Amino acid sequence: MTRRGYEGVAVAVPVTVPYVRYSTRGAHWFIGQALKRLLDASGLAKEQIDGLTISCFSLAPDTAVGVTQHLGLSPRWLDHIPNGGASGVMALRRAARAVQAGDADVVACIAADTNHVDSFRLMLGGFSDFSRDATYPYGSGGPNALFAFITAAYMARSGATRADFGRVCVDQRANALAAGSRVFSKPLTLDEYLAARPIAEPIHLFDCVMPCAGAEAFLVMSEQRARDLGLPFAALRASIERHNAFSSDPMMVRGGWHVDRDDLYAMAGCGPADIGFVQTYDDYPVIVLMQFEGLGFCRADEAPAFVRGRSTAWNGDFPHNTSGGQLSAGQAGCAGGFLGLTEALRQITGAAGERTVKNPRLGLVSGYGMVTYDRCLCTGAVILGEPA
Repeated sequence: MTRRGYEGVAVAVPVTVPYVRYSTRGAHWFIGQALKRLLDASGLAKEQIDGLTISCFSLAPDTAVGVTQHLGLSPRWLDHIPNGGASGVMALRRAARAVQAGDADVVACIAADTNHVDSFRLMLGGFSDFSRDATYPYGSGGPNALFAFITAAYMARSGATRADFGRVCVDQRANALAAGSRVFSKPLTLDEYLAARPIAEPIHLFDCVMPCAGAEAFLVMSEQRARDLGLPFAALRASIERHNAFSSDPMMVRGGWHVDRDDLYAMAGCGPADIGFVQTYDDYPVIVLMQFEGLGFCRADEAPAFVRGRSTAWNGDFPHNTSGGQLSAGQAGCAGGFLGLTEALRQITGAAGERTVKNPRLGLVSGYGMVTYDRCLCTGAVILGEPA
């Protein structure tokens, strides 16, 4: 079966509700703030939003339909996508098909989470039956221990060192400061990265994202509608999605991008060398290197050498996570899966200002999420480009 393209679909109005380390406000407040910013920036009335996707871990007991009542929306198309780091790609794909099919005219894609003082720990306690039943009784809880195993396995296989991961983290901190990060305010050096206290060997402090509260959002509509509204937009050139790939691998060393990346580039009519910037999901730096390999920027086990020979700063020769990624902007729950998309839109539409990359015409955003017992289950990617 040949994948149908996304001709005529526009992605516009990148919105960020500024991140805060902790908040006593609920997820509904952050979602509402994101919606208000979408309306203010687009000039649309609330009644003109007839499609809605919500991605959130802290919305319970509500789902997306509860949000419609809270915010006074009446969409004719609705989706709830609580799939963590893959949520942004999944939301965009579904919204694009809804617009193409005429099921919705303007879809608001919103991801948000709150973060009370103890809410992150409580969320992890009930995140997955696999983790709860197979690891927690033995004293191992949360993603740090899991990703320590994944990181150690990757290092043994590829020859990666902590300094290789550190190069990614240092560049992302510089990117975050250039973008005005509210979570981190100081540069990070490689020496500071290497000297940071251990969390779960070989993972140390700066390998871990900082949980926080905030929101990310964007609008999906037809290109003609975006032009009628006078909105700068990016065209959706291609997308892929895969779940539970390589389930027989004893330890995760690759993701679903390997399966579908040829379709991704064929649909977009380009190759890895044509991509001007990359935004990867980055809950831990080892996953960044796996995505570089899985998306075809280098071969398997060659990402350590790849990052040694390049600058991944926004003004470097391989711009990556140009707003700092989660490692230096913070992880606002499901909003972390949208962070790369809103930043890609800013790069392509000129909203990044002085920190616009050298070649913003074509960008790739990848998603990765839903850690269970020994791996993450959801992967995806999109290619966005300047309108024709």
